[in-house]
Amino acid sequence: MSALNWKPFVYGGLASITAECGTFPIDLTKTRLQIQGQTNDAKFKEIRYRGMLHALVRIGREEGLKALYSGIAPAMLRQASYGTIKIGTYQSLKRLFVERPEDETLLINVICGILSGVISSTIANPTDVLKIRMQAQSSTIQGGMIGNFMNIYQQEGTRGLSSFTCGLAGALASNPVDVVRTRMMNQRVLRDGRCCGYTGTLDCLLQTWKNEGFFALYKGFWPNWLRLGPWNIIFFVTYEQLKKLDL
Repeated sequence: MSALNWKPFVYGGLASITAECGTFPIDLTKTRLQIQGQTNDAKFKEIRYRGMLHALVRIGREEGLKALYSGIAPAMLRQASYGTIKIGTYQSLKRLFVERPEDETLLINVICGILSGVISSTIANPTDVLKIRMQAQSSTIQGGMIGNFMNIYQQEGTRGLSSFTCGLAGALASNPVDVVRTRMMNQRVLRDGRCCGYTGTLDCLLQTWKNEGFFALYKGFWPNWLRLGPWNIIFFVTYEQLKKLDL
């Protein structure tokens, strides 16, 4: 077996960070749209944004352009770990199955993709909690990434940190689950273990549907969908350019 090639890990991480920085304001509007209108949380009950463009303009005007990048530090940390591990692991796993690229099959690529996605999501998704909370509460949240991580632990304990595992579902499913994932990650957990709004994933899904209607599960769909194209274009262009450097 050949030695582990470190280049896909580094290139994947750098390309992911570049793509994240280029599309982050769109991701922030998705989070804001997904958390608004919750009847069981007074802080997010008001419908402040009519859509993606309205959210971009209003956030920039009322909170400043800097607010459009609230949560960028944990987002970059997530991509540094998630992108690095996912791309690097995917390439390494393929080399375990086949020696030559021409011997690859669709089944092998699917298996390697699933395994690398699960591994990278499990390791990297703690930073998603920080990113979503900083995106959702940029006007009230204080301190940087490390300070907010410690704040979650001090105020909510390990139960608050347990919401880190929710991020895996968002990588495996569609927009309704992404709405649930965002709301679960954004809610606080009290020191006695009780949740402030939703008791679990299914409860969040049912309450959102019951209180706000079925289409509430598709809040943030447009920025979520529109972000995918630019993100992947930036990622693959950057990744291919890094490969040409032949470091």
